[in-house]
Amino acid sequence: MDVIYIDSLFLLNLVIDYFIVLATAKVCSLMPRRGRYALSAGAGAGYAVLCALPPLSFLNFAPLKLALGVLLCLIAFGGEKRFFRVTVSFFLVSAAFGGAVFAASLLAGKPVLGGVYLSVSLKVLILSFALAYAVLSIVFRRLNKRAERVLNEIEAEYRGRSAKFRALADTGNELHDPLTGCGVLIAERECALRLLSAPQREILEDGGLSPVEMLVKLGPGLRLVPYSAVGVERSLLLAFKPDALRVDGEARDDLLIALSPTRLSEAGEYEAVL
Repeated sequence: MDVIYIDSLFLLNLVIDYFIVLATAKVCSLMPRRGRYALSAGAGAGYAVLCALPPLSFLNFAPLKLALGVLLCLIAFGGEKRFFRVTVSFFLVSAAFGGAVFAASLLAGKPVLGGVYLSVSLKVLILSFALAYAVLSIVFRRLNKRAERVLNEIEAEYRGRSAKFRALADTGNELHDPLTGCGVLIAERECALRLLSAPQREILEDGGLSPVEMLVKLGPGLRLVPYSAVGVERSLLLAFKPDALRVDGEARDDLLIALSPTRLSEAGEYEAVL
């Protein structure tokens, strides 16, 4: 007959639930509210104790556990922006931590009692949490970085030709034309070439010309903009002022379009950087 000690069960779940809530706050970049997190963890631990009582075994029913998870999120994260996203993150973190602790229990040769109690040492518990948290942090940071990307729809016109493409809004792009002070939208070469004439495209395809020689042959209307970046020596970008340019439908007259020497998005999500 399996024996479950209520105090141990409560303390174990209190620790686990607290770290799950705390980890959720960390991966979602929330300001920590430890008092609310402790209250949420206490509610979760109390529920685990009730589930272990034979007369209340119906509390193990999946929909009730789902409802409890939402309640714990309301206690811990109620009032936070993007509450739905935080709640989904909570369930993902719970699943990851639950799997890590369960795996640690099996590796340690410890039994799972009644489906609610994992008899593992504190050392094994801490190691499993650390591993799960490290993996989740990497995954969520990448997802958050991707989610935070802002793509703008660009419409450009130049000497009777037009092109539409997507640009990544990059707050770190401080490239400006030193002569006019205009900002510079850096577009992939193939994208920017759609705005230039056939003779100009032929000149640009001649790899034997220096930037200055190329500029002379291209004729008026184009210029060279000094450019430097991490891992890139100081160089010159060929740029031109479009006759019209709209960013998400809003007209802009303070931007040049420069030809990027490299591919900007390997996945093809965007063709320019704004």
